[in-house]
Amino acid sequence: MDFSSKLLENAVNEMSQLPGIGKRTALRLVLHMLKQPPQQTQGLAQSLIALREQINFCGSCHNLSDAKLCEICANPNRTQTLVCVVEDIRDVMAIEATSQYRGHYHVLGGKISPMDGIGPLDLTIDSLVQKVKNGQIDELIFALSSTMEGDTTNFYIFKQIEDFTVKTTTIARGISVGDELQYADEVTLGRSIINRIPFENSLKNN
Repeated sequence: MDFSSKLLENAVNEMSQLPGIGKRTALRLVLHMLKQPPQQTQGLAQSLIALREQINFCGSCHNLSDAKLCEICANPNRTQTLVCVVEDIRDVMAIEATSQYRGHYHVLGGKISPMDGIGPLDLTIDSLVQKVKNGQIDELIFALSSTMEGDTTNFYIFKQIEDFTVKTTTIARGISVGDELQYADEVTLGRSIINRIPFENSLKNN
């Protein structure tokens, strides 16, 4: 792809590094921004810089947050002893959209995947286990995607906490095996949260 402007080329190259954005799509987006009022492009650039420089991870659940505690953990009306274990913020957003869950979350930051070089120490599993050891959790809901990596991660965490007094459940399999949680429709996901089952039962079914 030949460019008449180095500035244009640099912008397209940067844009094309985003997931699912090829060079042609990146070019179309950059040309679109050039047609917009300068303040609109400046607003986009400033919001991205602020996001990168000021975003925090919640000190309790590891969700993305503007403050030391995210809005969910800081909400006194949420059930602190009920914790839903998810992979990332997209799963939190998906479950919140169902309006069927009023507990807290624990964001792992990924799933155990040896093929991708991701092990337990690369995730926030240790802090979750520590919460269980400290008696802060009555029920732990495993809500990872029903993939091999998700099931492996669930089982690893279960083995780390099985000697402690904590109820472990998993979302009902209204979510098809192999599906990513974030792509489930709100009704199906909401029912899966409500009709969760003991984690030990899910092991027997595998």
